[in-house]
Amino acid sequence: MSIPNIITLGRIILVPVIVWAIVSSQMEIAFAIFVIAGVSDAVDGFLAKRFNMTSELGALLDPLADKALLVSIYVALGIWGAVPRWIVILVVSRDIMIVSAVIVSWLFDKPVEMKPLMVSKLNTVAQVGFAALVLASLGFGFEPHPYDWILMGLVTIFTLGSVSLYLVEWVRHMSTIEAR
Repeated sequence: MSIPNIITLGRIILVPVIVWAIVSSQMEIAFAIFVIAGVSDAVDGFLAKRFNMTSELGALLDPLADKALLVSIYVALGIWGAVPRWIVILVVSRDIMIVSAVIVSWLFDKPVEMKPLMVSKLNTVAQVGFAALVLASLGFGFEPHPYDWILMGLVTIFTLGSVSLYLVEWVRHMSTIEAR
């Protein structure tokens, strides 16, 4: 168990805390936890690369922690009414589709290698930026317009682009399966 993995596990533990903060209308706390989670993500990545502490466990836990945090925040903000439900459905559905495709490929004994696409990295940046803006505006009482609309548009475009490209790659990969 390396230090980066322990930091990542700490980020996973923050997920229910940030959800509690959002549903309890403690938006300043939610925003602070979100910032802590973001800093911890950067720190564990830096430590893993800089001091050669990368591991298979870390390669699995880090994206899991990121997704658990973002999906939980979007769902909680959607339930709270702070973001439109359609954007929550879009964000969550993308992740469900990608995970389902990976599981199906494993079931067919044809595991697909998932490399992060540039559009997916942009998607993550947009999702993080939008969540941070919403949490900050709720916590500190300012109007996020027009930046919320701009970021919501970017989240929509990048989410749709990302899931489309991943599914095209997955279909291409799975089409090599021979009929039995």
